[in-house]
Amino acid sequence: MECCRWATAGTLLLLLASLLLSSRTARSEENRDMLWDAWGSWSECSRTCGGGASYSLRRCLSSKSCEGQNIRYRTCSNVNCPPEAGDFRAQQCSAHNDVKYQGQFYEWLPISNDPDNPCSLKCQAKGTALIVELAPKVLDGTRCYTESLDMCISGLCQIVGCDHQLGSTVKEDNCGVCNGDGSTCQLVRGQYKSQLSANKLDDTVIAVPYGSRHVRLVLKGPGHLYLETKTLQGVKGENSLSSTGSFFVDNSSIDFQKFPDKEILRISGPLAADFTVKVHYGGTADSTVQFIFYQPIIHRWRETDFFPCSASCGGGYQLTSAECFDLRSNLVVADQYCHYYPENIKPKPKLQECNLDPCPARWESTPWTACSSSCGGGIQSRTVSCVEEDIQGHISPVEEWKCMYTPKMPVVQPCNIFDCPEWLAQEWSPCTVTCGQGLRYRVVLCIDHRGLHTGGCSPKSKPHIKEECIVPTPCYKPKEKLPVEAKLPWYKQAQELEEGAVVSEEPSFIPEAWSACSVTCGVGSQVRLVKCQVLLSFSQSVADLPIDECEGPKPASQQVCYSGPCSGEAAEYNPEEIDIVYGSLQDFDELYDWEYAGFTECSESCGGGVQEAVVTCLNKQIREITDETLCVTSRRPPQLLKACNLEPCPPRWEIGKWSTCSLTCGVGLQTRDVFCSHLLSRDTNETVILADELCHKPKPSLVQACNRFDCPPSWYPADWQECSQTCGGGAQKQDMLCKQRLADGSILELPETFCSSPRPVSHQACKNEDCPNEWLLSDWTQCSVSCGKGTQTRNAICRKMLKTGGSVIINSSLCPPLPFSSLVRPCALSICARHNRPAQKQNPHIVAMKKVYIQTRKQKKLHFIMGGYAYLLLKTSVVLRCPVRRFRKSMITWEKDNKRLISSVHVTVAPYGYVKIHHLKASDAGTYICMAGPAREHFVIKLIGGNNKLITPPSGIREEEAMRKANINEALHTQEKHQNGILFNGSKVEKRGHLTDPSSQYDELISKLLEQRGWPRENLETWETQDSTERNASSEEDQSQEYSLPFTMVAEQKNLDNIIRNLSQQPEELKDVYTKQLVVQLGRDMFKSHLEYQDSIFRAQGRRINSASVEYPFHKHVSGFTSSLRTSSAEAHLSTSIELANGLQRPHRKPAILRKISAAQQLSASEVVTHLGQTVVLASGTLSVLLHCEAIGNPKPMISWAKNGVEVKYNNRILLQPDDSLQILAPVEADVGFYTCNASNALGSDSVSIAVTLAGKPLIKASRAIVINTDLPAVTADIGSTVKTIQGANVTIICQVAGVPEAEIAWLKDQIQLGPPHHLHDGSLLIADASLSDQGSYSCKAVNLRGEVTESTQLMILDPPRPLLHLEDLTTMLLVREPGITSVMTSPSGTRLSLNPGSSVLIGCPVDGHPAPNITWFYAGQPISIEHHILAAGQILQILNITDGYQGEFSCLAQNEAGSLMQKTSLIIQEYWWSVDKMMACSASCGNRGVQLPRLRCLLDGTEVNVSLCKEKPKPILQPIACNRRDCPSRWMVTSWSLCTQSCGGGVQTRRVMCQRLTAAGSSTPMSNDSCAQVAKRPVDTQSCNRQPCVEWVASSWGQCNGPCIGPRLAVQHRKIFCQTKDGTSVSSDQCSALPRPLSTQNCWTELCGVHWRVSLWTVCTATCGNYGFQSRRVECVHVHTNKPVQDLYCSWRPRPSNWQRCNITPCENMECRDTTRYCEKVKQLKLCQLTQFKSRCCGTCGKA
Repeated sequence: MECCRWATAGTLLLLLASLLLSSRTARSEENRDMLWDAWGSWSECSRTCGGGASYSLRRCLSSKSCEGQNIRYRTCSNVNCPPEAGDFRAQQCSAHNDVKYQGQFYEWLPISNDPDNPCSLKCQAKGTALIVELAPKVLDGTRCYTESLDMCISGLCQIVGCDHQLGSTVKEDNCGVCNGDGSTCQLVRGQYKSQLSANKLDDTVIAVPYGSRHVRLVLKGPGHLYLETKTLQGVKGENSLSSTGSFFVDNSSIDFQKFPDKEILRISGPLAADFTVKVHYGGTADSTVQFIFYQPIIHRWRETDFFPCSASCGGGYQLTSAECFDLRSNLVVADQYCHYYPENIKPKPKLQECNLDPCPARWESTPWTACSSSCGGGIQSRTVSCVEEDIQGHISPVEEWKCMYTPKMPVVQPCNIFDCPEWLAQEWSPCTVTCGQGLRYRVVLCIDHRGLHTGGCSPKSKPHIKEECIVPTPCYKPKEKLPVEAKLPWYKQAQELEEGAVVSEEPSFIPEAWSACSVTCGVGSQVRLVKCQVLLSFSQSVADLPIDECEGPKPASQQVCYSGPCSGEAAEYNPEEIDIVYGSLQDFDELYDWEYAGFTECSESCGGGVQEAVVTCLNKQIREITDETLCVTSRRPPQLLKACNLEPCPPRWEIGKWSTCSLTCGVGLQTRDVFCSHLLSRDTNETVILADELCHKPKPSLVQACNRFDCPPSWYPADWQECSQTCGGGAQKQDMLCKQRLADGSILELPETFCSSPRPVSHQACKNEDCPNEWLLSDWTQCSVSCGKGTQTRNAICRKMLKTGGSVIINSSLCPPLPFSSLVRPCALSICARHNRPAQKQNPHIVAMKKVYIQTRKQKKLHFIMGGYAYLLLKTSVVLRCPVRRFRKSMITWEKDNKRLISSVHVTVAPYGYVKIHHLKASDAGTYICMAGPAREHFVIKLIGGNNKLITPPSGIREEEAMRKANINEALHTQEKHQNGILFNGSKVEKRGHLTDPSSQYDELISKLLEQRGWPRENLETWETQDSTERNASSEEDQSQEYSLPFTMVAEQKNLDNIIRNLSQQPEELKDVYTKQLVVQLGRDMFKSHLEYQDSIFRAQGRRINSASVEYPFHKHVSGFTSSLRTSSAEAHLSTSIELANGLQRPHRKPAILRKISAAQQLSASEVVTHLGQTVVLASGTLSVLLHCEAIGNPKPMISWAKNGVEVKYNNRILLQPDDSLQILAPVEADVGFYTCNASNALGSDSVSIAVTLAGKPLIKASRAIVINTDLPAVTADIGSTVKTIQGANVTIICQVAGVPEAEIAWLKDQIQLGPPHHLHDGSLLIADASLSDQGSYSCKAVNLRGEVTESTQLMILDPPRPLLHLEDLTTMLLVREPGITSVMTSPSGTRLSLNPGSSVLIGCPVDGHPAPNITWFYAGQPISIEHHILAAGQILQILNITDGYQGEFSCLAQNEAGSLMQKTSLIIQEYWWSVDKMMACSASCGNRGVQLPRLRCLLDGTEVNVSLCKEKPKPILQPIACNRRDCPSRWMVTSWSLCTQSCGGGVQTRRVMCQRLTAAGSSTPMSNDSCAQVAKRPVDTQSCNRQPCVEWVASSWGQCNGPCIGPRLAVQHRKIFCQTKDGTSVSSDQCSALPRPLSTQNCWTELCGVHWRVSLWTVCTATCGNYGFQSRRVECVHVHTNKPVQDLYCSWRPRPSNWQRCNITPCENMECRDTTRYCEKVKQLKLCQLTQFKSRCCGTCGKA
């Protein structure tokens, strides 16, 4: 049984094997022989990008092993991966990050380029040295090596060629072309060596253009490489190459290595931008850079399409050409760009036949015959026949009916219909004698129909021109005389007109005009000068040569002339006398005479010319022409002319002169005018301009290249930089680049050193528009209350910045509405103290200032607070302010001298609590009163005249009356004021019973003060400081005006009251002395307090007044009292004692250090004492230096010392003296520096520096502080610090310099020197209205004879984050990153976006600022925690697969040092869904196939929307519903047509026609024909077909072998191919187009083409050296057997040898300078040796000159 079981199993296996073998259908013969199964399908690719592998399997069907592999591979997905995809090997390593290794998690990084086993997955744990083989083999498709296409397949490295084929060894050439020959690029290699200079820190090494490959640069030396890039779109970038590594620059991978002594830069390429490699000098040694790269040839030849056919029918030809193509711009450029690269080979043109269809028959005419009559009307005829032209160009006559589609041309036409010429005889001349018988003459002319003297008249009918005449007067002399020939009337017309010979390039004789006859009557002689001349072609000038240089007979230089009979000899003709002179004149006349001998050639070839009769001197005896000198010139017949070539001229090209070259070098262009013209009349020279098509000859060129040589390197302007301001003026700069325009028109960028001239700097004002109107806000005022809650206000002015850079104040209505909160805000101070008394209602209160003001110099406008006295100059505008508490300003009323004050042109009463008086005049003096309810306050104005005298008011009564009434009113309200707890003016009125005029109480004291000689108004005009004590902002005043109080001296009223009281208590004899003393003391105190206040103001602004440099006024001795204002310790005690004596208490004040203007005192040879503000120079013998520092202030200031910003450490050599002076004993070089004295108390501080230096290079006081300003309008810093400030601030950089000799200061920005407009008087630098363009490094350079020193400050402009106005860049970034994802931009006010659940979104944060803001994202006000991705440096937030939980507000916070900005957007999640409703129409009206489907709609919140919004939602399954299932009516049914019985000439087709009915069950039931006939007509069942005639190609016999020669004894012969029917009828060629067409052209042998080019020997070179020599030879086409010349076209199949060439072009040796032309003597005579072209050719002759 077991045996049977095995047999059964074996049988089944064999049966199964046989079935499998019999089912194989896809086996090839080879595989079947080898018993392999067919290959299976290809597997999926192992990668989706970057190059993967796919495999296919097959099975061995043999029980034995099969030869070969059972698996095969191929590459796939050979497209580049996106940049974010990452490295494939790195992805495989990172897959093991979540798998523990030895019990620990690691982040694995790939190990590439393993030389032993490149296809194993070796990874390194990040941050450790642990390297592990995580898998024995990588996934198929992984690169073996990073720089190779070879890939790992099944753990083995397989070779992959650049064609991405496995096993391929094809490589890319150096140009990046797979299997290329390297012809598309060129190798660039070279070396750059730096050229150090003091003012040049950078230089360009090489410009590497877009597309270059295999870039390698090696720098050796202290320099440093960096890159500048520019994309094809013009976007510029820069990379500093600060560290070693690999990185991307403009999509190009960069590998940079930095070593101590060299740097290596590699870029495999191709470059995606233009790279400029630059070097930054890092030391005094030179740096060298070796570079090599392959530069693409961007200009390549490209073959064009075929040009239009040369003939429209009958067989023509068409050619291709080649055009030069720019690969970067995709534009066609001039051919010379492609000639620039020798690697470029221009493709040869291709030729093909075209339009081979025969031409239709046409009328052909012969030329017109000659006219049957030359005038008076005739006829001319021609032959017109109908002809056809075959493809070979042979013309044969055909029947005329073939040409009847066009009218036949006429065969006869009239001609010469003008009148024939006739003889016209003019008047007879007078008789030649005065008595007896003589002769008379007349002129007879042949005149044509135009009135011209011409030929053509019959000689037989010509009237005679000479006849005898008899004068009736008898002659008294018996001797008979022969009649004498009179001077012919046409003598003047027949003067000899010899046309001058034209000078040519060959030496020839040129005769000049004949001289006058040697005698005035009778026979004489004439002479003329005959020269041998030549035209110098290279200068277009004429030169004289020796006579023997000219060949041929020399024209006569002497001839006989006859001037007619002499006076008085006409009647007495004496032949003997004449014979003596010339022989027998009568014999002479009889032997030689003039005769006409034909006509010259016509002067014009068309349009009407003239022919002149040829007059010859004839020997009558032998009838031969002789020398004209033998005939009498005076008897020469008149000039005879006749018209010729009267037919009109054909159109022709008129050519203008070439214009001047558009460029002086680097290939320019010249143009000229070329137009087609037609001459209408030669008489009037009238022409008309015609269309170019009417001129048959090729149109001459309109443009030609010129000046094709390289230009010298020069500066070219680059694009203008961005404007420093977006509106309202500004400036922009333009860089200049060193470039060279080459002879091919291209421009080469060069290093700056190649341009010899200094680089020009170009600035220009921006042409932007005015800025939008904007509000200018003042500072906030003080709080309106002293405690509790109050308000602060500020003023707003509407301003417009103009495009000129200035600004104007405009109406407030033109600015956008300003919210009330911008002008008023609440403020809160400390809680008010509560008093245990009943609350009382407080009355209004006026805040007054009890001061006296004295104006010392002219000023436009001054501001004052009520309560004071002012002594002012004329024409000053004044603003009086009345600050009130608990009272509305609009309710304030004003009076002047007790009269109500109202607004006028001169005085403005504003509802804001102030009065403005425009340009003070005498009538404005008086008392002004401000009234706020019961509160009143006054202000007295007095005027100062030009002589420092007070101006008397116009009416003295007015002031007294006003003050009297004011005092009465004051008394009336005293009780009320006491009840309210308020005293008038805040003080009690003394001596109420004795009311004096208080407005004049200070006049005497002020007059004494104005009389002092030292009053500042006379000697301080140069001061431009501003006292802002009384400055107060006004909402309605022009804030742009100056309203400070420069040199308006201020004194407290109580101080003046004390002086008046003290004087009143002095005895009368001492009152004058004390008055003068106290007045001087008062002026001194006023001026000193003014300076101290100014110093505090300037210190707050970052500036200082050096009071040591200001001389105090009042240096005047008054009655033994010394009033010189010298501030010293003794004087301080003196002033203190005086104040105490006057009962005054010293006020608290901030410290102020006294500056002294005296130089350092040399007390002895070894001791130096100086005050602050000076410079101490240490000498070799200096043993001690004492630095004084005196300061004033209350409380007394504390003094401390610092050196170079560091506190001084006192020791046994550096001592602090009891008077706070600093003493340095035995000073050394280490003591050199800036010493600063700091004075401080509770109220503030002050500091002044002094420099201690050696005699040498200067010192600069430097700081290393970082100054940040985010809100102040001005900032001040010492040089050396780093300044970060907002835009628009005024930046002052102080550069304090000391040194001996004195140093000069220069300011530089980014190594470029600044002009003086930026400098201040103390050497500081002011940068007004700082903008981004001002950002950079500012250097202060101090230079003296001993050396120089430089300190720098880095200025950074802060720009707070703001919304980005131009969203194009960010929008483009969103589209490029994720083209299919919805995107939305945030904004400060917020945006909204509706989304579908499951979709994705990109949220952009468009912000700008400087430095670039740091962006943080928030969701619902909290830092974002949901899954997201941050892109583009935080500007883009990507959220994938949105759910309902993502609905809400997303915001981005942008922050930098200048501020922050929050922008937001809201996401609304709404879902789309499919809705199934309604039914569509039934698909059939009857039968069994009708169905209906429900209609689908896309809904959002019940509203139908576009169906594309539901594309991500699955569609519901729709079930069709049956409809219209019923029997159809009977209808005709037909089958397809059968094949035609004939292929041509007419056949028959048939089909079956049946009547049937389709039932509801789907079956067809035959019906009777009658039931269908009732519904429709029965279709036909038979039709004719293929009725077109049967045609075939028919060829004529071959023509003669006389076509164009195409080789030796080889020509072309043609035959005619036409299409005809079987019966011989010709038809259109289109009907035979489906049949193969026979050849119509073939090559043939003919002796006519047995020709070759024959050349003669070269002529002798025209020059022995130089650049101008050439030689020529004859080139002609001759037959090989006969050696006779034939037409050149027979030899056109072979290139024609050149017939001229340059020769002897070697430079002429200077030692043997020889002439290269034979005309050099003439060049020397004409003084042309100075010209270059003559000097070189006539080197020897010109050298002797």
